[in-house]
Amino acid sequence: MTRVTRTRMADGRELLYFDEDTSPAREPSVDTRELPPRPATPELRQDALTGEWITIATARQGRVHLPAAEFDPLAPQSADNPSEVPDDYEVAVFENRSPSFGPELGTPVPDTTGIHLAVPATGRCEVVCFAPDRTGSFSTQTVARARTVIDAWAHRTDELQRLEGIEQVFVFENRGVDVGVTLHHPHGQIYAYPYVTPRTKRVVEQRAKYGAALQAEVLAAELAGPRVVAETPHWAAFVPFAARWPLELHVMPKRQVPDLAALDEVERDELAILSIRLLGALDRRYDRTMPYIAAWHQAPVRHRDVHLTWQITSPLRAADRLKFLAGSEAAMGAWVGDIAPERQADALREALARFDAERPLP
Repeated sequence: MTRVTRTRMADGRELLYFDEDTSPAREPSVDTRELPPRPATPELRQDALTGEWITIATARQGRVHLPAAEFDPLAPQSADNPSEVPDDYEVAVFENRSPSFGPELGTPVPDTTGIHLAVPATGRCEVVCFAPDRTGSFSTQTVARARTVIDAWAHRTDELQRLEGIEQVFVFENRGVDVGVTLHHPHGQIYAYPYVTPRTKRVVEQRAKYGAALQAEVLAAELAGPRVVAETPHWAAFVPFAARWPLELHVMPKRQVPDLAALDEVERDELAILSIRLLGALDRRYDRTMPYIAAWHQAPVRHRDVHLTWQITSPLRAADRLKFLAGSEAAMGAWVGDIAPERQADALREALARFDAERPLP
C-alpha cells in the first residue's frame, strides 16, 4: 500500500508525495521560493480539415532545457538548488510549471468543426518523479519503488479523470534526448485532456466497425503467435503485427481493464516486476541506452470499454541509426516499417533473457 501526502508549492501548484506505508509519516516542508505567477491557460485551435485540436502553449518555450546536474529542478531542494520539490521523497507528483493544458479547468472541447475555431486549452499537466536520484529511469528503480510509481499513476488517473471537463488521461515516460527529453532526472508526465486524442478516437471507431471484442481478439491472436516477448499470469507483452516503429512493444493485462486505476493488487505487483524487466531489456537490444516513449493508452472517460495498453516505442533502428519521420510518415501519416516485427520479437526475447541473467528479479 502507498501513503499519499498533499501540499502546495509557492505559486499554488499542487504537490503530492507517495511513500510506502512502512516509511515514516511525512510532514511536508513549506516551499519558500519567490515564484512568478503561473502562465495563462494556453489556446486550443482546431485544424478544420482534420478536426484535430492543436495546443498553442507559448509559455513552454522558456522551460528548463538539460540543466547541469547541480541545478536539477526535480531533485530535492538544497541551499544551492531551489528546485521544485522542497523535501526528500520516494515518488513525487506535481503540477507542471509550463503546462500544455491548464491550469484552468472547464467543459470539454465542442464536438463541432469551424474555420479558425479556438477555445481555452483547459486541463492539467503533471510531472511524476520516480526517485530523488538525478540519473536513471524507470528500469533502474527497485521493484518496491516501481510499485509505488504504479500506485501514483493509478491514483492520479482516478483523480484527474474526475475533474471538470477532462475526457482522457495519458500517463507516459520519455527517455533520451533522441525523443526530446529536456531533463535527465528519472521522471514521467501525465496529461489530462479536454478531448479524446486522435489515436484513441481511431481505436473507438475500429471497435465500432469490428465489434467490442476487437482488442481481446487481438490479444488472443498475439498470444498464439510468434511475436510474444514475455508473459505472466496476468500480463502479455508482444511486438504488434503491424508495428510502426523500428522497436514497438505492446503490454496488455489479460483481463479487460480500462485504466491503471482499475488494476487490482496482484496485477500491480506483477506489473512492477514486468515493467522493469521489459524496459531493462531495451538497453540490451543494442548494448546502449535505448531512447524510448513508454505510453499508457487508457480508456476515455466516456468510452470505458477500451482496453488498457502500454505502448513502448523507440526510433532506434540500429545501434547507431535513428528512424526519422520523413515524407510519408510526417506528411501523409503513411508508415513504413524498417524491421520485421517477428525479427524484433526474437531480438527482444534474447535481450530479455540477458537482462534476467544479469539482474534476476523475484
